[in-house]
Amino acid sequence: MDNNLEKLDSKYIESAIEAILFAAGHPMLYSKLAEVLSLTENKVKKKVKEFSEKYNEDDKKGIMLLCFDDRCQLCTKERYLPYIKEALGLKKGGNLSNSSLEVLAIIAYNTNIRPVTRAYIDAVRKVDSAYIVASLCEKELIEPYGRLDAPGRPHIYRVTSKFMRVFGIETLEQLPYVELPVSQPEGIVIPMEIDMPEDGENPEDEANVVGNEVADDKPDNGEAIEGDQDDTPDDEGDEE
Repeated sequence: MDNNLEKLDSKYIESAIEAILFAAGHPMLYSKLAEVLSLTENKVKKKVKEFSEKYNEDDKKGIMLLCFDDRCQLCTKERYLPYIKEALGLKKGGNLSNSSLEVLAIIAYNTNIRPVTRAYIDAVRKVDSAYIVASLCEKELIEPYGRLDAPGRPHIYRVTSKFMRVFGIETLEQLPYVELPVSQPEGIVIPMEIDMPEDGENPEDEANVVGNEVADDKPDNGEAIEGDQDDTPDDEGDEE
């Protein structure tokens, strides 16, 4: 890009970053910020990290700055989600089912321990999870990132940066502590005591509004989006 912008005084860099991220409403690459601000990518990344530490310490702010490996984003704080939804007239709905949350937990808590394939997920849950895995991939909360060197070369799954943004964390190390591992005869590690919402509770309340959008799986009329009915029926329809 031919950058003809006037170079900012260093005291305005943080303000410029805040303005860009607010206007974008989506994750912004450090490389793009560096290009616009005429700085090196490493310097921008360091500046954003320092800025986020100061920014997020202010408990009076309604938004927070999340930093990832190659990008950053402004997100609203979860405590204000009910007020945001009320003000914007957003309907309650589009919840992730307990089954979806189970699969997300299995992948997130085991990614750094072992390759997580669909067969592994099925073995932990003791039901077929094909539909749930496909649904979470469609929602871009998980993704395949390689194949296991085993018969059939199954996909290996991991959670995505969107998962991190929705749940308001920057790394998997920030996930709530659980008692791991619990070993079974097959060598399976099962996350225990994961805080799942009670029936009727809205798991969106545990997440964040991403940029200028609220993650919602279903339209306001309550009908499921075609091809994305999110685990309905639940485990009762799964097969061993």
